[in-house]
Amino acid sequence: MAIQPSLCRAAAATLAALALAFSTGASGETVLRTVPSSDLKILDPIWTTANITRNHGLMIYDTLFAMDEKGTIKPQMVDKYTASPDNKVWTFTLRPGLKFHDGKPVTSQDVIASLARWAKRDTLGQKMYEAMDSIVADSPTAFRMTFKQPFGVVLDALGKPNPLVPFIMPKRVAETPADKQIEEMIGSGPFTLAKEDFRPGDRVIYRKNTAYVPRKEPASGLAGGKVVHVDRVEWVLLRDPQTQANALFNGEVDMLESVPASAYAGMRTDARIEMVDVMPAGPFTVIYNHKVPPFNNPKALRAAMLAINQEAMLRAQATYRDFYKPCASIYLCGSPYASDKTGFFTGKPQFEEAKKLLKESGYDGKPVVIMLPGDAPALNKMPAVYGQLLKQVGFNVDVQTTDWATLVTRRARKDLPENGGWNAFITFWGGVDASSPIGYGPLTGNGDQGYFGWPVQPELEALKSRFIATSDIAQRKEIATQIQRVALDNGVLAPLGEGKAPTAVRRGTVSGLLPSPAVLYWNVQKK
Repeated sequence: MAIQPSLCRAAAATLAALALAFSTGASGETVLRTVPSSDLKILDPIWTTANITRNHGLMIYDTLFAMDEKGTIKPQMVDKYTASPDNKVWTFTLRPGLKFHDGKPVTSQDVIASLARWAKRDTLGQKMYEAMDSIVADSPTAFRMTFKQPFGVVLDALGKPNPLVPFIMPKRVAETPADKQIEEMIGSGPFTLAKEDFRPGDRVIYRKNTAYVPRKEPASGLAGGKVVHVDRVEWVLLRDPQTQANALFNGEVDMLESVPASAYAGMRTDARIEMVDVMPAGPFTVIYNHKVPPFNNPKALRAAMLAINQEAMLRAQATYRDFYKPCASIYLCGSPYASDKTGFFTGKPQFEEAKKLLKESGYDGKPVVIMLPGDAPALNKMPAVYGQLLKQVGFNVDVQTTDWATLVTRRARKDLPENGGWNAFITFWGGVDASSPIGYGPLTGNGDQGYFGWPVQPELEALKSRFIATSDIAQRKEIATQIQRVALDNGVLAPLGEGKAPTAVRRGTVSGLLPSPAVLYWNVQKK
């Protein structure tokens, strides 16, 4: 049965306000209104791995290379490139017509500064710069990378689609210290964002960059010609799933990036709505803080992993079996490096063994703080269920509800939980992100330089270096399996299985959505 438009007074007031706001667009403009997957509060795509910030980056920035729909890395800002026979010297020439939003041309110096800042925070970037001898400008539009040793994944690094993406910014912006957020939103991408167009908690307005010169190839995934067919894209920030659904039913918005599970039954049978599979499935993971008790103790950490019940957690979060699938591999099941060699970890609860390990760990009973993002419908059920599972093992659990933007900020803190820190949080990764060890953000063992939780696992880092150094597919598969074993044995992350949700659009109104790791707004047309 379709969800009816009858609402409580609060929801009705919200929709009335939306309708009033939507009526104020400039006459004659084509405006596409969409509800993004979460609120956008951090605008620096190099400072955070949040998907929503990456998606914002895709709107206003461009990349040297990009991944197409088939997973192939293609030139984007680059016109042509060469590699020496030993893969130690790479040369690149930028394509003509590249300009930043302030009208200044994109130069090699902008590229070099942008890559240097990105590499200070991205794990693959760190590996690339460790292998690199130099990166220099040969001309205003050409630059050269020289490596001390072969680095077989140069294009994979420059065209990686997952956070952190090596977006190109003006040199003056890219020279911002990597641990400080940028203040100017100046890119060279197909959309622009002015300061007055960013209203946290309300909406984000992106305008067509009329000076942007698309590539001539057809759009495919993140690659090809980024042709913009609308004058403006508005991200309308609605937290409540019921309000999101009714805004779509009533035409106040044109699409929902991710259908809330609670609205799925009504939407799939409603003639006004069309479901579109845009983004592939991806894994949920638990991230543990290795810096503070109790998860700095290996036995307590393993006890927490043995409490996981993937089926129960996924069912609570996604409701419909079409939306989820248990999977114990750290990689996306069905992807080239997925493996069933997961050791002790099965994704099914092993309570007795967990209780034994927790007792042996000397756990002192202090509350384990799990952060729950109340405004993220795709994530806000699992933490509470996981808290109950941990209690069955013997943990004292404090599930603290916050919003996603606060969680993203708080997870960078290394303080004790009672001083504003944390012990665990649950997040979601795109399927492309989790299909290879070199692009999967949380697969780090380099402590403070790595992903939140900051595990120290030199063996993991050494295996990643071996993976990068070889181009032999069989060797890469073997190394990826070893990486999985080390990651699970040491609690670098804990897989919770896979989830997906279709995108919903007003039927006959929106077309041209591209299959991609993110919902993209070039190539999209609105009637």
